[in-house]
Amino acid sequence: MTTNWSHLIERMPELLAPSMAKDHPNLPVIKEEGCYYYGLDGKKYLDFTSGIATTNVGHRHPKVVQAIKDGADSLVHGPSGVIMYEAILRLAEELGKILPGNLDCFFFANSGTEAIEGAIKLAKYVTKRPYVISFLGCFHGRSMGSLSVTTSKSKYRKFLQPNGLTYQIPYASTKDCPQGMDPELYCIEKLERDFATLFNHQVTPEEVACVIVEPVLGEGGYIVPPAGWLKKIREICDRHGILLIFDEVQTGFGRTGDWFAAQAFGVTPDIMAIAKGIASGLPLSATVASKELMQQWPLGTHGTTFGGNPIACSAALATLEVMKEERLVENAKEMGSYAVQKLHELKKKHSVIGNIRAIGLMIGIEIVYPEAHTPNGEGLFKILDIALKKGVLFYFCGNSSEVVRMIPPLSVNKDQIDYGLAVLDSAITEYEEELKVLIRN
Repeated sequence: MTTNWSHLIERMPELLAPSMAKDHPNLPVIKEEGCYYYGLDGKKYLDFTSGIATTNVGHRHPKVVQAIKDGADSLVHGPSGVIMYEAILRLAEELGKILPGNLDCFFFANSGTEAIEGAIKLAKYVTKRPYVISFLGCFHGRSMGSLSVTTSKSKYRKFLQPNGLTYQIPYASTKDCPQGMDPELYCIEKLERDFATLFNHQVTPEEVACVIVEPVLGEGGYIVPPAGWLKKIREICDRHGILLIFDEVQTGFGRTGDWFAAQAFGVTPDIMAIAKGIASGLPLSATVASKELMQQWPLGTHGTTFGGNPIACSAALATLEVMKEERLVENAKEMGSYAVQKLHELKKKHSVIGNIRAIGLMIGIEIVYPEAHTPNGEGLFKILDIALKKGVLFYFCGNSSEVVRMIPPLSVNKDQIDYGLAVLDSAITEYEEELKVLIRN
């Protein structure tokens, strides 16, 4: 493919839908490798986005690329069930070894939102109950079923009226915790009150098929809840015969410093949705449950043409091998701790840095207005633009787009973290100088 396509950038608004073409920052690239993108402008960019937490082993890892090539030599498309092939069965077997508890049976699909659709359908079919409970601020996808439980931003639901068979309660937050009270206990007690209010006034627990939650809030702002809060959700679900779904689309495959957030928090759900880091960028996802649960979901109740593509499954197998050989789960924990330590040093220096929230290499850096300490999405994008000009790519999240999302490949090293955070430091300094001028004027 030619690298001389700059003329097409000008035509992007007419060639691609705005909902596809207008994300940030629209960096034209010609190559990716390791922790780097190579731009059409000839510059090398350090990537702290991992394709939004997808290329956990780094871009174009040689073993993954070779697995894709080898897979294409024998099988390109395999509608599973019509035919059967080794890669999908081997992948199911290997995933069963790293998933928590008895989660060992799989329905493979193509994307995170498809995995969520499958999880909700499975829960409703098995329980014969109509309602789903989710949490305010969570993101579960944008197809109509998953959109019904997505509440990270209201614009995602605008004019779409996703089905009304869902209820939402607040996600864990310690903002209003009384002084002197244990924050974890505060979150647990508030959760119990929220469930009690919901069950007393809007829906009986006997009508609820499942509770779905991101064990760490992703697009909604990278909020890490207390472990006790998730354990209490598990307890409430068990009390009422409600199935618990973990959306581990973004937290999975080492991102939190464990294979999955379920293991980091010591809570095993009944159903899990996994995607993103599973196949290093190839379209693949899975709805996961126990054999006992899956066997109640018969032929015809769910289906796929492309799910579990043989090449994607081969890439996923290679991805798992690389993660084990290179100790990337352990590296995520080590490098995440190192990065957070450096970020707390930056926080002392910069008044626009609010909370720093992190688990493993899933790191959120809140940008605020210095005096009011309110979310500053406008400032965030200025900081990201300055950092990009200096050669480092970050992403954003949060209800007001006020949180810098730092999600480098799990192969990142200290030198790369040092460089990336030095650029962030410089970008924030430049923005703060601009802010001072605006305030004076």
